[in-house]
Amino acid sequence: MKVALGSDHAGYDLKEKVKGFLNGMGIEVLDVGTLSTDSVDYPDFAQKVAVQVRDGKVDRGILTCGTGVGVCIAANKVRGIRAALASDPEIVRLGRQHNDANILGLAGRFTETTKAQELVKIWLDTEFEGGRHQRRLEKIQELERDCDHSDANKS
Repeated sequence: MKVALGSDHAGYDLKEKVKGFLNGMGIEVLDVGTLSTDSVDYPDFAQKVAVQVRDGKVDRGILTCGTGVGVCIAANKVRGIRAALASDPEIVRLGRQHNDANILGLAGRFTETTKAQELVKIWLDTEFEGGRHQRRLEKIQELERDCDHSDANKS
């Protein structure tokens, strides 16, 4: 498995800890930045990770910012991305099983290292169930196509 990591300045420290955790599990990591706690804009790094996932260059992505909300919002603008904010083990598990979440968002300012490791492990170990959930993902894909089509009609 290969996982892309990205963060803004507020998520940098947690990203680095998650990177060490993934490396310790033998998972290949692509770190797209940021590379320090200097102020940067989270959409830039959310886009980098989302594009890697979308294009199949990595299997999944993990994003961190102060709350995790901003990176999830930005990543979800990329077609085919299903970024889910991680806060609770059961929500993370269901996000994989039911929604096939391909990017995990973590709150750098509110998530302790051991909690982040627990959430990441659950997310990595949980498979998408398919079945009735596949039908729902297909409806999300249809929404993406419809939005692209209606945007084209506005020009």
